[in-house]
Amino acid sequence: MRARAGSGWIILMPLFLAGTVSAQPAENLVLENIPAIPAASMPGLSPYQDVRSAAFLDWLPAKGGMLISTRFGDTAQVHQVSAAGGRRTQLTFQHERISWALACPRKDCPYLVFGMDRGGSETYQIYRRDLDSGRVTLLTDGKSRYLNVIWNRAGTQLAYATTERDGRNFDIYLMDPMRPAQRQLVAKTKGRWSPLSFGPGDKSLLLQHYVSITRSSLHLLNFKSGKMRELTLAGPQGNSNPQAKFSPDGKTIYLTTDAGGEFVRLAALATRAPKFRPRTLADALAWNVHKFDLSADGKWLALVINEGGFSRLRLQKVRGKGKRSPQIPAGVITQLRFDPAGDRLAFTLVSNQLPGDVFVYDLLKNTTRRWTFSETGGLDVAHFVEPKIVHFPTFDQVAGKPREIPALLYLPPAKFKPPYPVLVSIHGGPEGQARPYFLARNNYILNEMGVAMVRPNVRGSDGYGRSYLGLDNDRQREDTVRDIGALLDWIAQRKDLDQNRVAVSGGSYGGYMSLATMVHYSERLRCGIDYVGISNFVTFLKNTKDYRRDLRRVEYGDERIPAMHDFLQRISPLSSVERISVPLLVVQGANDPRVPASEAEQIVRKVQQGKREVWYLLAKDEGHGFRKKKNKDFMNRVRIRFLQTHLLAP
Repeated sequence: MRARAGSGWIILMPLFLAGTVSAQPAENLVLENIPAIPAASMPGLSPYQDVRSAAFLDWLPAKGGMLISTRFGDTAQVHQVSAAGGRRTQLTFQHERISWALACPRKDCPYLVFGMDRGGSETYQIYRRDLDSGRVTLLTDGKSRYLNVIWNRAGTQLAYATTERDGRNFDIYLMDPMRPAQRQLVAKTKGRWSPLSFGPGDKSLLLQHYVSITRSSLHLLNFKSGKMRELTLAGPQGNSNPQAKFSPDGKTIYLTTDAGGEFVRLAALATRAPKFRPRTLADALAWNVHKFDLSADGKWLALVINEGGFSRLRLQKVRGKGKRSPQIPAGVITQLRFDPAGDRLAFTLVSNQLPGDVFVYDLLKNTTRRWTFSETGGLDVAHFVEPKIVHFPTFDQVAGKPREIPALLYLPPAKFKPPYPVLVSIHGGPEGQARPYFLARNNYILNEMGVAMVRPNVRGSDGYGRSYLGLDNDRQREDTVRDIGALLDWIAQRKDLDQNRVAVSGGSYGGYMSLATMVHYSERLRCGIDYVGISNFVTFLKNTKDYRRDLRRVEYGDERIPAMHDFLQRISPLSSVERISVPLLVVQGANDPRVPASEAEQIVRKVQQGKREVWYLLAKDEGHGFRKKKNKDFMNRVRIRFLQTHLLAP
């Protein structure tokens, strides 16, 4: 097998050795310096790769059921479920993963709409799927990016944002899915804009202008006049207003905002208020309100609070003192929506023992029922290890005491004896957060290989307040890497963790963190994994898609400014690649619009020039992460073999 390297070809190590049964990659995968992977070297792996999950998409108003996303083949598709525990009827049969789907709000509507890209390119298109015939019709241009699709109240038009004008800015359109050629441009914008909610009579539209995770503003567009009014005030540091929705009468906008505080809270804003003075609705909390929804009748609000990564669900009446706190398993809620009648609330729940399933809370009965029961490959997930929230001291101080960095710690089951080898897994974003999601294929590393996992929320992570989010901005970027150094110190002090067998892994921005950790702390590591990661901030900002560039400059710095250019160049792992002295695995999607494949290519070539070991896996039909099961399965085998070879070896 061979792969392209620069302008020529290089010979790869064989995947099939005489007398050895090895895992074989699909032809869309390009492997470089990856040795044969004997199937016998990973006993019991298949069940971990056959686990399914389900996610809520939308309610079906006509039949009372719902649309969900689940996978029976290679990719997740749209299915219909009519009742709790009912049959999953597949509605879409595409080669690519369906990213979202919406049912038409009209009961007599004969179709649904969904979004899909090609090969991980994230150029999401809008499609119509006729319910009777099953016919699928492309409604958009096939090449631009279409996002944030919502229905108007009458169920006659969609509002959406698209980059089709110049590939960079998101304009707002209205479209009747039955007459896509007659779509209407309603807002020509500059930057990242999204429709959030239609006003009464579908005469206005609430829009969000997103600048960064800490700066977004709300605007009200009047269709008749064509005028747009800003509802929020930017403030000296900006405010974050991630979600907003009209009340049924249009007199109030319910929103989440961190205006005037550290944490995102649920608030109400009078639409005719001359100034942005939101009224807080929920109790003051030292945590973010992560999601919310308003029932169609305007009587109930549901909110999800992110408490140290775990979700807490609360409901409260808009008027009066009625409150509910449904008892649900500990985990993370990822979708949330009332049904058209306002009597039921659907949500997707994920936990260490739940790969993802749909639950429904019935307000009339005050009960919660599980609607989907995803297969777990025959594994007894009830015995899967639960994470512990731990904190470790880092290099700087707060109020005279060392700053504490939160992390999730997973220890192997009792059949393994300490000290355990350790995999440090760093989230992306950089404003992401390590939360107690289902570990998916990582459960094999924990349960069958006896490797402990630590998932830190270094400074700059979401969920811990506005100030914590800003601790990695501009020239503080490498302070996050110093947090990982402090984590390595913490590991060395624990008797149950083996400081001499530590690996680091991360994806996207976490890939940068993984590479940077190898630059600064190679002598304390056995190996590292870079998954679709940034290797050079300057080339990343130059080559990422146009519609993302300004958003990333807000976070990382503007490389067009000479001093910032020099700083970003200096802290980039590519500039100090000679300091990486441990084996490296690089995984990349060729169609990645966020972190282009050139970021992976250049770090691989530099490590090779230094005569050090690097494994490289490239998928020609993937983007920012692997989505197709066959690709994920093989990538997981490569990763396991890499850790077996370099982390577990004496």
